[in-house]
Amino acid sequence: MLTQFHLLLADDDSDDRFFFDKTLKLLQFQTTLTTVEDGEKLMNYLSTNTTQLPDVLFLDLNMPRKNGSECLDEIKQNEKLKVLPVIMYSTSLHEDVADHLYKTGAHYYIRKTGLNELQKMLKTVLTLMVENKFNRPERDEFILRLD
Repeated sequence: MLTQFHLLLADDDSDDRFFFDKTLKLLQFQTTLTTVEDGEKLMNYLSTNTTQLPDVLFLDLNMPRKNGSECLDEIKQNEKLKVLPVIMYSTSLHEDVADHLYKTGAHYYIRKTGLNELQKMLKTVLTLMVENKFNRPERDEFILRLD
């Protein structure tokens, strides 16, 4: 029996949401994707779905209204939401920002790249989930790279 995963993507860029969905459909995993386009909509979605949280949240760092870092802080301080695994997903990649996000409780930090790299990243994350090995890593493994 295949495991069905519910993924939530919070990203203000409609092209990024489109390509994330398209790439996800290329993979051999059973998934459902929900998307929101800003931090306020994300927090509203999560607050109304606390009993049916997604399996993982991909959270863009730079969004209007409420950025990804602010959302991560709120999620990890909320008793009903703090169990939600959060993968930070951004075009920027700075070690000092990564340090803060890791300390706040994010699972991984992924840099937005091309479609081939996105496909490999999503496959890696979903494989870890299928194998029940999706645990928060040590800080030196926090930035998910495909080296």
